[in-house]
Amino acid sequence: MLKTLLGLVAIAAIVSGCASERSGADFLALSQKMGPPRAGHSRIVVLREKGYGGIVDQGWDVKLDGGPMADLKTGTYVYADRPAGRHELSASADLFPGISKRDFAAAPGKTYFFLTRPSDRAKALGAMSAAGGVAGLVIGAAVTSNNANPGPLDFFPMEEAEARTMINDLRLAP
Repeated sequence: MLKTLLGLVAIAAIVSGCASERSGADFLALSQKMGPPRAGHSRIVVLREKGYGGIVDQGWDVKLDGGPMADLKTGTYVYADRPAGRHELSASADLFPGISKRDFAAAPGKTYFFLTRPSDRAKALGAMSAAGGVAGLVIGAAVTSNNANPGPLDFFPMEEAEARTMINDLRLAP
């Protein structure tokens, strides 16, 4: 009886943890506090939409110019200020055969917003591994090896107005 009760308490804790809101600073308050990027710099913001992140919401490993940002979990955003010029967003995942890359040029004083979503290849590999296990994953990796984006994520540039509307429902990743 005690084991059953403890099991139910553990399940309730997991479920309530999944349903809770992300904690962190909202972007408007953060922007007002920090102000614009300092002279000669630009701000890069990467968003991940709200949604069901699964029982264990594994963060996406997003990098800017090869350096880690923060784990991008469901319903969060990350940002970094960098000198104006050429930059590269990238993402990889454990046991995923490829790296996503997005090159862009950043002008001084400007903020750039990117929405992340699983790539077509990631969706195909997920479906094939769910249907065929390891064999499905291996076959899927071979079949999708010529995809335009070999990595797990796509980075979609967003217009500032749309991004600011979306970011109101998100929280800064810890």
